[in-house]
Amino acid sequence: MMPRPVEKPLLDELQTLLGDRARAEDFELGLYGKDGSVLEGRPAVLCLPVNSEEVQRIVEICGKYERPFTARGSGTGLAGGAVPVGDPVVIATAKMNKIIEVDLDNRIAWVEPGVLNLDLSTQLKPLGFHFAPDPSSQQVCSIGGNVANNSGGPHCLAYGVTSAHVAAIEVVLPDGTVTVLGDLSAEPSGYDLRGLFIGSEGTMGVATKIAVRLTQNPPEVRTLLLDFADVRDGAAAVSAIIAQGLIPAALEMMDHRAIEVVEAFVNAGYPTEADAVLLVELDGLPGGVENGVDIVRRVAEAHHVGTVRLAADEAERALLWKGRKNAFGAVARIKPDYYLHDTVVPRGKLVEVLEKVYRIADVYNLIAINVFHAGDGNLHPILAYDSREPGVLERVHAAGRAIITASIEAGGVLSGEHGIGLEKRDYMGMLFSEHDMATQDLIREAFDPEGLANPLKVLPSGSRCSDSFGQHVPEGAWV
Repeated sequence: MMPRPVEKPLLDELQTLLGDRARAEDFELGLYGKDGSVLEGRPAVLCLPVNSEEVQRIVEICGKYERPFTARGSGTGLAGGAVPVGDPVVIATAKMNKIIEVDLDNRIAWVEPGVLNLDLSTQLKPLGFHFAPDPSSQQVCSIGGNVANNSGGPHCLAYGVTSAHVAAIEVVLPDGTVTVLGDLSAEPSGYDLRGLFIGSEGTMGVATKIAVRLTQNPPEVRTLLLDFADVRDGAAAVSAIIAQGLIPAALEMMDHRAIEVVEAFVNAGYPTEADAVLLVELDGLPGGVENGVDIVRRVAEAHHVGTVRLAADEAERALLWKGRKNAFGAVARIKPDYYLHDTVVPRGKLVEVLEKVYRIADVYNLIAINVFHAGDGNLHPILAYDSREPGVLERVHAAGRAIITASIEAGGVLSGEHGIGLEKRDYMGMLFSEHDMATQDLIREAFDPEGLANPLKVLPSGSRCSDSFGQHVPEGAWV
């Protein structure tokens, strides 16, 4: 369908409220039509609020004109969650970037949604604390986006994903009501509406203030790099480490192709001849950490490890992590574009699914590179390609569907941390029954009866606004 033109009264009201922070020029609309996925759409209006009151008024104006709205953080999401669908008003929270209050006694910080993940931990570091969720995009991703997608990261193996680190959220609901979900007590009463909102990908409203839990910096941190001549030995070592009762802070794996591109990019001393490497991080009290290092060494030796490299100091540790954190960008050394997937499989099925990923890439004439959270089975297959090749996107999408199917057939789930968005919306039936999805839609309707909040995301039927708007759905929205 053709895009629905923006009503002049709608734009006039938004510009009266925001001035030049309400924009409808082609350049801005094009920029905000994409996120970190391979999908794209086009908003009707871009709004850049600076406080909760402005977000509330924007939502009220959208309701008045029956215009959908989509909240957006830094735009680093990889599942199309922030891609505008239905010609919405995009509410970009990047200018809401204040750390409002830090309460060390209660280990809570109130922040605005546009605060960058790494900026928060950098500000907290001199105080001896940090924000534990650490997505690979933590240098640029926002706390609001972390809440929307229930983001994780390498250290979620020991510390958990975003929902474990958020106590309360101030939210503008789709009808313009402002409320606080959750509270700061140890045992909140009633239903966990905070937990429902986290991971809802903007379909239940817009977060405007977030109370995050602070994690004390550990007294001791040791980081090891293990290399293996066979990826099967590396995968077996992952399960064996955890079977010893040891839960590392992080347990990451990279395959041969990933090692090659990462080493060429960061020169961290990764062994390019290895079939796989494990990056293992242990933290806690010094005695426990040293015992953990001994356990990792013994397990690795029992699984034919090549070398065990223990970072000698913070500089070497940071260099090893620089390789892991920059792995996705390093793929550009092979091809200019990549499609990064996100599924979870049982640890015992890691090798089986990895081998299927390689075969799928071969079938569709693509390059597969694997960098993933091995400790919890969260796979991130990277399909490298050149978008200038005719028909390549069709092959990429077909390969992506085949990878998802292989993961589900192995007993896995659709997403570990990227969310569903548009990318996996039409795959929800692989995991959930019609009754399951209808129940989820009823919960969504309780928050958003008019279907204005981020329409056509997450659930195959979309929100109820899909039946009431003659809306524009971006090309490639169904993959």
